[in-house]
Amino acid sequence: MAKPIDYRLAREKMVKKQLAPRGIKDPRVLEVMGKVHRDRFVEEALVGEAYNDHPLPIGHRQTISQPYIVALMTEALELKGEENTLEIGTGSGYQTAILAELSEKVYTIERVRPLLVKARNMLAELGYNNIMFKAFDGTLGWKEYEPYDAIMVTAGAPKIPQPLLDQLAEDGRLVIPVGNKFSQELIKVTRKKGNYVQENLGGCRFVDLVGVHGWKD
Repeated sequence: MAKPIDYRLAREKMVKKQLAPRGIKDPRVLEVMGKVHRDRFVEEALVGEAYNDHPLPIGHRQTISQPYIVALMTEALELKGEENTLEIGTGSGYQTAILAELSEKVYTIERVRPLLVKARNMLAELGYNNIMFKAFDGTLGWKEYEPYDAIMVTAGAPKIPQPLLDQLAEDGRLVIPVGNKFSQELIKVTRKKGNYVQENLGGCRFVDLVGVHGWKD
C-alpha cells in the first residue's frame, strides 16, 4: 500500500528547493506558498504531482502554472495587503487563493464557465470570502471596480490589452506574458504619472489569452 503524501512537508520542500534558490525573496509570498494547499486545486489523478516543479493540466486545454511561476508573478505585484487585485484567468483557483491571501479584495475573470464554477466552489469551501468572480472576456477587464492596484494575467497575449492598462491605478502593477503562441516574455508594467514603465522578467510559456484584445478562439 502506497504511503500517504505529507502535503505540509511537500509545501515546505517546494519553498526551500524550488522558490528560494531561484530568487523569490518576499517573505509574504514564501509564507503563503507554503500555506495554500495546491493539492486541492489539481485533478485527483495528478494529486501526487501537485508540488512538482512543472505545470499540470486542469482540463479544457488549461493548466495550473508551475509553482515558481506563480511565486514570481505574485512577487512582481508587490502586494502589501490593501490592494484591489484583478486576476485574468481564474483557472484552477490556486493563483486566486494566493492573491486572496495577499490582497484586500480579488476580482477574478474566467471565460471557461465550468472552470470558474469549480474554482469558486473550492475557494468557498476553503473559506475565502474576499473574492468576486465573473465569467467574461478577461481582455476587457472589469470596469465596474476599477482602478486596480494590481492586475495579473495568467495566459499569453499577443500584446498588452489596452483596457487592462486603462484600468490600472496610478503606481499600480500589471504582470502579463506577452509573445507568440509558443513562447512569451513575462512583462511587468508600472503606471507612473500616466506613463507605463515596462520591465522584462524573463521567458515563459502560457496557454493562449483568448478574447477581443487577445488571440481569437
